[in-house]
Amino acid sequence: MTHRRVLLTSALALPFLIQTAAARDYALGDIVIGRPWSRAAPAGGTGAGFMTLRSSGPADRLLGASSPVARVAEMHTHIRDGDVMRMRPVAEIPIAPGQTVTLAPGGLHIMLIGLTGPLAIGSRVPLTLRFERAGEVTVQLTVERAGAATGGHTH
Repeated sequence: MTHRRVLLTSALALPFLIQTAAARDYALGDIVIGRPWSRAAPAGGTGAGFMTLRSSGPADRLLGASSPVARVAEMHTHIRDGDVMRMRPVAEIPIAPGQTVTLAPGGLHIMLIGLTGPLAIGSRVPLTLRFERAGEVTVQLTVERAGAATGGHTH
């Protein structure tokens, strides 16, 4: 393989490597937290945390979250109220053995209320998750563009 071909192949692979690095998974005991991300948001506004939660062991429950970039973090879901979708807080998010729970726009998510600074595209935001059995872990939310539908697709 020529030097030029190696450089071209490496350059073509770079965006894939960047996206893969942004899509980091975390593990805490039997819980795997997959692809934590957020959308860009202004200081003083509201953001949201999205990810997948999977238990490879016994059932567990996400009991809460916190972040130094928000006055408060609340777990929410969307429910249909007639023809309107409304957000409602939830006290916990259960994770059955072997089940993957998806936190995504339009469904379960973690609201970051009263942002102390902007959530800028490409930055990482710490979010501490508290599980009943597994304990606490701090993950980094990768901040995507404001209209992003799923994490790991910044470019």
